[in-house]
Order: sequence, then structure tokens, then C-alpha cells
Amino acid sequence: MKIMNEVSYLDARADDINSLALDDPELFKYPVAYIIEVGWWQMHESEARALRAYIQKGGFVIVDDFKVRGFGGGMGGGGWENFEDNMQRVLPGVRFFDMSLSHPIFHAFFEIKSLDVPQAYNAGRAIFRGVYEDNDPTKRLEMIINYNTDVSQFWEWSGTGLRPIDDTNEAYKLGVNYIVYGLTH
Repeated sequence: MKIMNEVSYLDARADDINSLALDDPELFKYPVAYIIEVGWWQMHESEARALRAYIQKGGFVIVDDFKVRGFGGGMGGGGWENFEDNMQRVLPGVRFFDMSLSHPIFHAFFEIKSLDVPQAYNAGRAIFRGVYEDNDPTKRLEMIINYNTDVSQFWEWSGTGLRPIDDTNEAYKLGVNYIVYGLTH
């Protein structure tokens, strides 16, 4: 939020972090929801209903810090399949579309020139997928999914020198674009 306040007039509360359950009515006060580690989601039915209502009422969801099945040496579980099963409960019949660099989300504020983003600790390349209203890519993007990556790792450690500055800058650009897009679409 500090970056958003530097590049915009959003006037976001940078020190007020809100962590909410998906079925908390307070979620509806926020136009953008940020969800992490969905590969291990154990979603209750009330959460699935609430997330469906949130999305259908115009909420935008950013999914990040989402690893492939078995990442982390024998932890098992997790991965895309678990996430997809849960999302089928949220939006029955949902389809996931691979995102291309031409999508407006990658040009909402900064010009993202490549989806070959730096990897903090995942192997392979990051995969960006989207969920669209009525499974129609010509309609509103309701959810952006950063799969096999952890873009927020670069935000979290940006002030420590743990991650290269250029990589951190690219991660911030994605985050700003996601928020701007979510607030304006």
C-alpha cells in the first residue's frame, strides 16, 4: 500500500492490514481481496457461498503464493487440483484461462513487458491464469491467479536486500496493476 500511495491518490491505509475469513461480512467492504496459499485450502461451504457472492457483486480476487503439488519436500497435498476443486464449489463450472501479456491488467498502470517473472523459490516458470464472468474472456476478469510463483515474496523482503532490486520492482509493478485493475473494472 505504501507503493500505491506513492504512485496514486488512493490514500490507502498502509499500516492497517485486514485478515478476514472468506465468510466474514466485512469482506464486502473491500473491492479487492488478496488470497495466498490456496493449494492447501480447506474451504467450508459457508466460505464458498460468501466468496461466490463477493465475486458476483463485483469483488476482484488476487491469488498468489501458490505452489505446485508436493512443493517443499514431502509435504504432499496442495497444488492446482485442490484449488480447482474448491473453486468449483465457489463457481460451479468455472474455467481457468491462461493470461496473455496483451490483457489490460498488465497495462492498467505500468507496462508489464514480460510474464517471465523472477522466481523466489519455485522451480519452472510462473503461470498466470484468470477467471472471467460467465467463463467468457470478453467479460470482466474476476480473479487473477499467480500459479507456481510467489510474487509477494518480493514485496515482503524488498527492504532487506534479500531479493534483487530489479526483480522486486517488477513484482511491485504487477501488484500495482492488479490493484488498479481491480478498482477500475
